[in-house]
Amino acid sequence: MTKRMGMVVDLNRCVGCQTCTIACKHANDTPPDVQWRRVIDVELGTFPSVERLFLVTGCQHCAEPPCVPVCPSGATRQRADGLVTIDYDTCIGCGYCAVACPYQARTIVHHREWYYGEATVQERKVAHDDRIGVANKCTFCIERVDDGLAGGLTPGLDPEATPACANACIATAITFGDFNDPDSNVSTLARENKSFQMHADLGTDPQIRYLYEVPASMPGRDRTAEEADDEARGDPGNPLVGKRQTFWDLRAAMNFTLGGMTSGLVVIAYLAYLTGRLPQAVLLPLQFIAGVGMAVGLFCVFLEIARKFRFLNVLRRPQTSWMTRETYVVALFYPTLLADLIWPTGILHLAVAIEAAAFLYCQARILAAGRGIPAWRAPLMPWMLIATGLLEGAGLLAVATVLQPAAVGAAPFAATAGLVLAVLNGGMWWQYRQDARAAGIGPMARDVLARVSPPLHLLGHAAPVVLFAAFLALGANLPMLAALGGLAAVAGGVIWKVTVITRACHQQGFDLPKVPQRGSGKLAAPARLSNVA
Repeated sequence: MTKRMGMVVDLNRCVGCQTCTIACKHANDTPPDVQWRRVIDVELGTFPSVERLFLVTGCQHCAEPPCVPVCPSGATRQRADGLVTIDYDTCIGCGYCAVACPYQARTIVHHREWYYGEATVQERKVAHDDRIGVANKCTFCIERVDDGLAGGLTPGLDPEATPACANACIATAITFGDFNDPDSNVSTLARENKSFQMHADLGTDPQIRYLYEVPASMPGRDRTAEEADDEARGDPGNPLVGKRQTFWDLRAAMNFTLGGMTSGLVVIAYLAYLTGRLPQAVLLPLQFIAGVGMAVGLFCVFLEIARKFRFLNVLRRPQTSWMTRETYVVALFYPTLLADLIWPTGILHLAVAIEAAAFLYCQARILAAGRGIPAWRAPLMPWMLIATGLLEGAGLLAVATVLQPAAVGAAPFAATAGLVLAVLNGGMWWQYRQDARAAGIGPMARDVLARVSPPLHLLGHAAPVVLFAAFLALGANLPMLAALGGLAAVAGGVIWKVTVITRACHQQGFDLPKVPQRGSGKLAAPARLSNVA
């Protein structure tokens, strides 16, 4: 029978001594500020009804790990026994797995740092240069597990085959074993005690189970409304609250911004050409300009990659990674564009437009697959990115009609498309915010979205609607109105994409749906069962 390795963590037993974190550091030689095994000190309630407990966190080695399918290089994999591994020699350090992880389990160290400023003899001896610039995380001490199994040992029972954190725990709060063995220690603990999985609603099926109640001993309880309200979840000092991700910064935002507007321009320009509003002599330069802008965006994301000389590894996982698929689309787009510029034909015009649309769709799916960021994985996000890209494309075409007299006939088409798309985008943004709480977007991210909404609605939605409508009402005598509406549409798209990617990008955080009842005041444990002395 295939093994399924996992852990059981007893919230009643953990005393917050941090011995497991030190044991992990010692066993895995992690650098400063990197802890694969962390213990979070959690304080619940308000005086005099308060409770304190300690939450052991780290990679959950999910049965359905969101980090595996997104990885474009195939460096992140899942073994037959369920353990999620990273090939440091293949990883490009793009950070996609990190933003896809709902458990804040992954780190990327870009520069070697030493504990005392200068390297000690010990640090040099155990330095892992292969981990610089790549994703790394808890491995469940996979080498110990594999070596133990090869030697006939039982992980979780024999110390030599058990992860360092479980071995070192002074309170035996961490137990390791095989969940597929019904008689194993972890299976027995999970069966005989009440437990929960972190963020089980996300469908990841994490393989760390948290015990919160021990029969005939410590009872458990639900979180109070106060512990789960917006005030608690909006407190940056709350250790359960997710911080802003730092793996994708303005460089990534520039890729989504430039990629969206340029691919949208290609699609909208082709539709204008198809309806006879845009001559081929203008379509081709617009395609070229869009190709240049798209290339700039791709170069920005290339700068985000930590291991740049491995960038071709991005091609390795077309079966699941939207980043890989985007790269393959790009590999088709530019040769097709070049061919169309040299030998312009209708079929090549269509192929360029289809590939641009595919690029826009891939970008939309890339961000939505970042499941560790609630604001990104919201159901409307991919459709918002597509609709915004098309709106920006219509806006850029409207600007082109002013700059290029031969394109003036496309102005009514651009204004009409822009008007419809501006209304659509405004409605989608409003609905996105309405659904934000239900989608799991936390109060800090919602506050960011609330602050950006008035200028976004004014500049990115209302202004294009008014200016495009005015142009259509006044006829073709004032094309500058359409151009100004186009610029406003582009500015609105830039504003919200940069905001969502770099500011409203708070990580999932941690969740305690159930906790031991062992505090004071109203959170104090009730009387022991009558058969307990």
